[in-house]
Parts: sequence; C-alpha cells; structure tokens
Amino acid sequence: MIRVLLVDDQPLIRSGFRALLDLEDDIEVVAEAADGQEGLVLAARHLPDVALVDIRMPLVDGIEATRRIAADPALAGVHVVILTNYGFDEYVFEALRAGAAGFLVKDIVPEDFLHAVRVAARGDALLAPSITRKLIHRYVAQPPATGFGPARGLDELTHREREAVALVAQGLSNDEIAARMVISPTTAKTHVNRAMTKLHARDRAQLVVLAYESGLVTPATGPR
Repeated sequence: MIRVLLVDDQPLIRSGFRALLDLEDDIEVVAEAADGQEGLVLAARHLPDVALVDIRMPLVDGIEATRRIAADPALAGVHVVILTNYGFDEYVFEALRAGAAGFLVKDIVPEDFLHAVRVAARGDALLAPSITRKLIHRYVAQPPATGFGPARGLDELTHREREAVALVAQGLSNDEIAARMVISPTTAKTHVNRAMTKLHARDRAQLVVLAYESGLVTPATGPR
C-alpha cells in the first residue's frame, strides 16, 4: 500500500487529489496539512511513502519543507513531490536542489497524476526528458551563481558510474541507460545507485541537479 501525505493550503486542491487517490486500491491518503509546518509534523508522525507538497504555502513553504524532510534521516523514506501551478521555474529548481523527487503541475490529467504517485513511491525521479532539457537550458543560459561546488565523492566514481550519471542527467531511464551502455538494466541501476551513494544524492532528481552544479556533467561536453 502506498501511503500519501497531502500538503496544500487550498482545501479544494486537497479534496480533489484525495478523491482521485481514494479510488485506488493500492494508495492510501494518511493525512492532510494546510501549511508546511503542519506537513512536517504529519510527515514525522505518519512516515508516508510520498508527500505531495505545494510549493507556496504559509508558515513554511514547500521548498523549506522539502529541505527539512531531506535533511532528517528519520524521513529518508519520504519522497517529496512538489505541486505547482506554474510549470518549471526557479522555485521548482530550488525544490529539486532541496531534495524533491520531482514535481507535478496541478492541472495534470488524473491518469498521469496517479502514475506519478506510483513512480515516486518506488523511488524514481519525476523528471521527464522535456523537464530535464529545461534544467539543462538553465545551465546554458544562466549558470547558477552558487552551487554545490566540488561534489563529495566525485573522485570515487568509476568511469562507468560517471557515464551512467551523464545519462541520468539526460533524462534516461535505467532501461535506456542499459541500452546505451550495452549492459543489463540491473547493472545500470547498480551504477546509478552507487553514484548516488558516493555523491550523497537523495534520489535521481537530486543526482541530476548535483551532476550539473558540481561540474561532473556539462550541457556542452557531457561527463567530465
């Protein structure tokens, strides 16, 4: 059973998402919060698999809530998915840096919404290739003034792990990485997971951000 926490200051949004989720046999909404502060309390109490978090809320916004969840070892199993009305923008980018697994636009169609919850619950990033291209474009057009700097564990990556990270940063799935590297999907997943561990990335979404911010991957040259 996938356990979901809804965190949004708009009751109508929460009730709409809950109505969809309650129809699914494999998904359970364990709690709802109207602001980020309450969301943090309920996340610690219920330990959901997925927290759907609005990006703009009173008291504690979605970015700060995501940052606190990602920093708490007790909440390591909570996958934060940011909810936004605005598509990919600076706020979403900051949420990904903070540790979000991905984001959803609130006008998403129901089938895609339910699929996204299941994807997030199993630990995969909600970064479609189109979104990854926008992320890359940000680094081409406007390199960040500050970033992670040299990534911890960068020197520990093997050549194959660096290659796998570069492909993750292009938005490829494990199966697609396996095909590109001519290895099995299991081996591809192993390379990605080991890279995440060495680079202290919470999930694949943060791995993408960290890969560019640290200079491990560049839009023009690929892996360095």
